[in-house]
Amino acid sequence: MYEPPSPAVPEDGQEQDKSIYRPQEPDQDQDQRESVSQSHAPGQAPYQAYEDRHGPYRPHEPGYGLYQPGFSPYDDQIPEPESRQLAVQNAKAYLLTSSTTSGLNLYDHLANILTKILDEKPTNAVDIVENISKDVKWAQFHKKMDTLRDEHEILPTYEAAEKRKALFLKGNGEEEEELEEETEDTPLPNVMETAFYFEQAGIGLSKDESYHIFLALKNLVSVQPIQTCRFWGKILGLEMNYIIAEVQCQEGEEEETEGEEVTEEEDKEVGEVEDEDEETEKEDKPPESTYKPPPVIPKEENGTGTNKYVYFVCNEPGTPWVKLPPVTPAQIICARKIKKFFTGRLDAPVVSFPPFPGNEANYLRAQIARISAGTHVSPIGFYQFPEEEEEEEEEEGGRGTYEENPDYHPLSVAELVDSLSTWVHHTQSILPQGRCVWFNPFKKSEEEEEEAEDDEEEEKEEEPDEPQQEIGPPLLTPLSEDEGIQNIPAWTAQASTNLIPQHAVAILQSNRWPGAYAFASGRKFGNIYFGWGHKYSPENHTPALPPPVQAEYPSGPEITEMRDPTLEEELAFKASKEDTSDEAEEDGEDAEEEDEEDDD
Repeated sequence: MYEPPSPAVPEDGQEQDKSIYRPQEPDQDQDQRESVSQSHAPGQAPYQAYEDRHGPYRPHEPGYGLYQPGFSPYDDQIPEPESRQLAVQNAKAYLLTSSTTSGLNLYDHLANILTKILDEKPTNAVDIVENISKDVKWAQFHKKMDTLRDEHEILPTYEAAEKRKALFLKGNGEEEEELEEETEDTPLPNVMETAFYFEQAGIGLSKDESYHIFLALKNLVSVQPIQTCRFWGKILGLEMNYIIAEVQCQEGEEEETEGEEVTEEEDKEVGEVEDEDEETEKEDKPPESTYKPPPVIPKEENGTGTNKYVYFVCNEPGTPWVKLPPVTPAQIICARKIKKFFTGRLDAPVVSFPPFPGNEANYLRAQIARISAGTHVSPIGFYQFPEEEEEEEEEEGGRGTYEENPDYHPLSVAELVDSLSTWVHHTQSILPQGRCVWFNPFKKSEEEEEEAEDDEEEEKEEEPDEPQQEIGPPLLTPLSEDEGIQNIPAWTAQASTNLIPQHAVAILQSNRWPGAYAFASGRKFGNIYFGWGHKYSPENHTPALPPPVQAEYPSGPEITEMRDPTLEEELAFKASKEDTSDEAEEDGEDAEEEDEEDDD
């Protein structure tokens, strides 16, 4: 039968109570643990004397069933002090191992948890010990702010304010009188007035952003030589957006890019040198390809067609404006076949099939040209063709210019909403060729025609069939002639409000280009675009398939390889050849004898 050891007798000779289990107050228990831990002998557990005062656990107590041999005072075999101390050191070393991810160790973490619990003394600490552990870990990685000097933290709102700070600064040496005189002839548009009319239908940006764009356009007009300026709209991007300004530069200020023409001339000179080298080395050459690439369609000149206007873009008001390059027909043709979201970076590559000839700046310029050609409309009668140029333009095949009608009588809102024939396109449409004015690639200049007179016969055989001229809808064509998309009309017209029709504004929405809007109120109208820059398609976008694989060369007796003849076949061929030659000689001799007899 196991007998517990007798309780320890203190040094003063006073006996303690012989009861096996005596509950104590928390404060007395903690004081007794501290006193015992300070007075324990080396090599002995710090709480051994305290544990000796307890009897065995009862079944209803929390410690019941946690018996470990060698670590209980009631075990028959008590381990040696050295081995017990070594086990404690090994356990502490294990708890002090740092984590490879966070760099913390469990020993310090448990010590911090106990310190936090003893300092705060929450009720039911065992229920919230997990939350306390999370708080302790979070405090390890949280910035400890100094009370004397805090770390400077820049919020996104402050960064945006710093960018827009330059918009509100005035130039040095400006006076109010000079500003009043400049406002009369300034090309700066009234963005806030346009935003007010679109706001009647719930379209547009916030007032703050509209005003910031207004100030950004003011800076653009003050720097660039601009004749007319207009807020074109905003195209959304995945990383950043594009704010676009439509600008018409002053005469003589547009930059002429002739780099493509120079490269074509250089290519011609290089080609002539190569032709001379090929003539000298014609022997032992493989057959040459007869394929001729299609002729390159040149871009339209600045100030005409798709390049009538110049466009500046920026990501946010306050950032510098960037001028977009002119658009080429090849870029417009390829933009019709692909659909890519903008990233907001002009130098980003456009990865697509068919491959796009340029980067995102060129793709953005092509989409702007397409949207402008299809969605810029005005009330009928607001613009008219000039009378002097009517005959000349009719002979050329179309009218490309218009002017404002001084005798324009504005239509009512009800008339503008009821019928689409009261709205017209005032921007030239883009032909399938990628230009507003058709270009004949096989038309030769006068010098080439003079050179070609000598070789007319050869050229007639080589000249391909001339393509048919492409003709698009003329300027100022009513919207009622626009084709819809399946069962969806091309446009939707409505009034801004039905409750107060006296002050309503006519709003026009494009269903072909979602995000394009137009308004008309009296003698004022405007166009704007807010969207992703994509055309509506009732079905999902399906990229174009690659062209079919080219067929192999035609197999015939001249190209097909034959097996080598055997020796017997060669001997038989020689024998037959000799027989035919003997017969031919005999026939010749007989013919000569007959001729001699006839002569006799």
